[in-house]
Amino acid sequence: MSRDILVLGAGMVGVSVAWHLLERGHQVTLVDRNQPGRETSFGNAGIIQREAVRPYRFPRDLTTLIRVLPNRQIDIRYRPSGMVQAAGPLFQYWRNSEPERYARIVPEYAALIRHALEAHAPMIEAAGAEALIRRDGYLEVFRSTEALERECQQARSDAEHHGVTHRVLDGATLATLEPDLAPGLAGAIHWTQPWTIMDPGALVAAYAADFRQRGGHFVQAPLRALSRHRGGWQAIAGEETLTAEQVVLALGPWSSQWLSRQGLSVPLFVKRGYHMHYGAKEQTRLRHWIMDAEIGYLLAPMRAGIRLTTGAELARHDAGPRYQQLAAAEAVARQLFPLGERLDPRPWMGARPCTPDMKPVIGPAPDLPGLWLAFGHGHQGFTLGPITGKLIARMLDGETPDVDMTPYRADRFR
Repeated sequence: MSRDILVLGAGMVGVSVAWHLLERGHQVTLVDRNQPGRETSFGNAGIIQREAVRPYRFPRDLTTLIRVLPNRQIDIRYRPSGMVQAAGPLFQYWRNSEPERYARIVPEYAALIRHALEAHAPMIEAAGAEALIRRDGYLEVFRSTEALERECQQARSDAEHHGVTHRVLDGATLATLEPDLAPGLAGAIHWTQPWTIMDPGALVAAYAADFRQRGGHFVQAPLRALSRHRGGWQAIAGEETLTAEQVVLALGPWSSQWLSRQGLSVPLFVKRGYHMHYGAKEQTRLRHWIMDAEIGYLLAPMRAGIRLTTGAELARHDAGPRYQQLAAAEAVARQLFPLGERLDPRPWMGARPCTPDMKPVIGPAPDLPGLWLAFGHGHQGFTLGPITGKLIARMLDGETPDVDMTPYRADRFR
């Protein structure tokens, strides 16, 4: 039965939800203040990460905590005000990173990741977006043999338990694949399954364009109000009033504040990130996506130039940008690869919506009939958007998904 459905948020998650609902014959309106794919989905590393079966956990070992405490690292920085504001969720995040708890979380997280590629594939084909996709994986490079061996051990375990494929490259083989990287690297892990995207924002836009071409409706306006209305829901977007039987909330880091207005509290905090595009110095070329594993940044040869993405910054969502983390990453990256001049007028900044147990919120809102939730994907919203859309669409139609959805329900936080 066709239903009128509003999807709030046009990042990768929201667009994917809208696409799958339209595919099932519903009347779907997608709402966002910006054009699709212009927030966090625009600024990520551009990898559909089939290998990312282990979510990022809070550091618990004393060595890492001492390293992070001076607040000068590239992989993680923090602001005291942000730590205070998110103290409760961050404490739970720290607790859930304890080895036994984390061991229970990983298979639940991996249950979504293993479907990432197969969920993107039909959307890529329908949107005619094949030119944006590369299917040669990416390289995680290591400076020390000790760090490389530690990650190889984990990779072997992930291969056994989660079907992750990889190959190990020694320093000489890595130099053959990427001759313009600095010499002396210990080697790399080539993660062979992930797909890389030449322009992440353009992929989301292509999915959204296909949604609209096939009859979906898009409203570009800021969301001003959301309320129950005559057994359904009403949203005010800009000057337009929209009503629907069902609403899907996919507003990323803004989701918790809109839920709180409905009397539902879901712990959410943000990890912010930065990027900048660069040219390459004359007669050099970056051939693969490169993760500098021991430092914590990534270089990606995209259409707009070589994108450098930083690690995470724990800060208030509304805090102004601080570019020191990006500058530090750039200084190290220039030693690894001969980057040219900056190509963007200013660095980009975005926020990843994170939950204390590292798993997204996917499913019905407790005690709020007709309201569905799709947010909290942390570092993997770009990877997990399509499978989230597929799962939400099945549940909304009363079907039982192939994946056990219990670990992602919002009522787990009660």
